[in-house]
Formats: sequence, C-alpha cells, structure tokens
Amino acid sequence: MPDYGHDLLFAANIIPSAPDADAVVRLAQTAERAGADLITFQDHPYQPAFLDTWTLLSYVAAATSSVRLAGNVHPLPLRPPAVLAQSAASLDLLSGGRFELALGAGAFWDAIEAMGGPRRTAGDSVTALEEAIQIIRALWDTGTPGGVHVDGRHYQVRGAHRGPRPAHDIGIWLGAYGPRMLRLTARVADGWLPSLPRLGTPARLAEGNAVIDEAAEAAGRSPGQIRRLLNLGDELPAESIADLALTYGVSVFTLMVHSPSQIQRFVREVAPAVRELVAKERA
Repeated sequence: MPDYGHDLLFAANIIPSAPDADAVVRLAQTAERAGADLITFQDHPYQPAFLDTWTLLSYVAAATSSVRLAGNVHPLPLRPPAVLAQSAASLDLLSGGRFELALGAGAFWDAIEAMGGPRRTAGDSVTALEEAIQIIRALWDTGTPGGVHVDGRHYQVRGAHRGPRPAHDIGIWLGAYGPRMLRLTARVADGWLPSLPRLGTPARLAEGNAVIDEAAEAAGRSPGQIRRLLNLGDELPAESIADLALTYGVSVFTLMVHSPSQIQRFVREVAPAVRELVAKERA
C-alpha cells in the first residue's frame, strides 16, 4: 500500500472520565505542552461515567491555545446534523480553527435507543450519515446563496439558513469498517479513522485502503485526498508506527493515554523517532 505523503500527526486520546474531570483537563494541557498535534475524546452520551464530549471539547478549547481537538467519534444518531454543523463551526471559530469533526454512523443501538435515538439497520445508518454530511457541508457553505434544502430519508432541512462558516476547512473523518462505509468515506469524507484493536491486524488497513482508493478514483477524487488516521490501542515502538505510515499510509496516530509520563513518552520520544524513520524512507 502506498505512503500517501501526508505530514505525520500524533494525538492523545483521553478518557473523558466524569469523576476525574479536573484530571482530564490537566492531561489535555499536558499533552499540548508536550507538543501533541491533536487531542481527542471518545463520545458516548449514554455512558454516565463520561463527561459530555461537546461540553468537554469546548472547555478544553478554552483551556488550551494551539492543539487541535476532535471527538473520537461523534455518534450521529444522537447528534442531529444541522446542530452538529453549527456546533462544529462555532467551536472552530472560538478555538481559532483548531477543531476537526469525526463522525460515526452509530453503534450500541440499545444504548442509543434508551436515550431516545433511532435504532437503524446497518444500511440505514450509512444512508443517514451520507445525508448528514450533505447537510453539514451545505450549512458551512455560506458562499452559496439561499437556504439549505435536503429531503432525505432520515434527515430533512427545509430552507435552513447557512452558517456560521468555520474558521478553517474542517476535516470530516469517518470511523468506518464495512465496505459501504469505506466507499462513503472515499466519496465525501476527508479522513478514515478506524481503531487497530477493532481491525485486529494491520493487514485490514490494506484491505480498507484498497476499497477507499478504488472508490475515490471512481468518484473523481485522488486517494491522497483522504487522510488515513488510526487509533493505536496499545503503545507500539517507533519502528512499528513508522511501518504503519510507510506501508499502510497512516499519518495520524492516536494513543489512549492515562498519565503525563505516557504522554511525554509518546509525544517527545516516540513521535520524533517515527518522523525521523519516515523522513529517511521518503528522502
């Protein structure tokens, strides 16, 4: 599989623990000081032990100044797309262009339904996500006159006013695994964000890349337009992470971190070593 040539980014994925709210914010600030490129928080509104991710993202945006921020990932069935569009654009404006939007089609359907969300089939969840992305991008597109009209099977907007426009072109990253989700990623998204523990083996990255690349070309897009991101799970040595970049095209590496020392090791020791190995091969 090709190296798509993107710059390498290293992210801290911090558990949004409600009982340790102050510690969560301190870890985020530690990650920024250490030089992390991105901080992410999982988004499970049905988990009462977790802070609400949108509220946490906003609070951390105000408590930091340079690091990028994202959910990992936002469950669409509990986040209406028109509201998502405004929330994302607002946070991007307030943070000075530091927010990226990572979305999932939905999982844990019992928990979603328990909170009043819709229970969808696998096929319907992909269709709903495609409709949502259409709405989100249209609402951000303040250069097009008139309101937004989308009459989808799952989502409808009828003349919604566009805006606000984000401070920068927010990337839309999708947590995708099945073929339909991968093809959707290729057509309309800016990044693919799977988790290595769920994939099971790096070889699954090659399979996913092949689906995305073929679908991107069929849609008239270059495969290089879709950034490849990865939730690592366990800590890996620099050589293994460099191989993920060079062999499978991954350029954003996210590690779930629990302590300042883990952040320091990943960002200040592992990340420079990976960048050096990849730069040597790219030269």
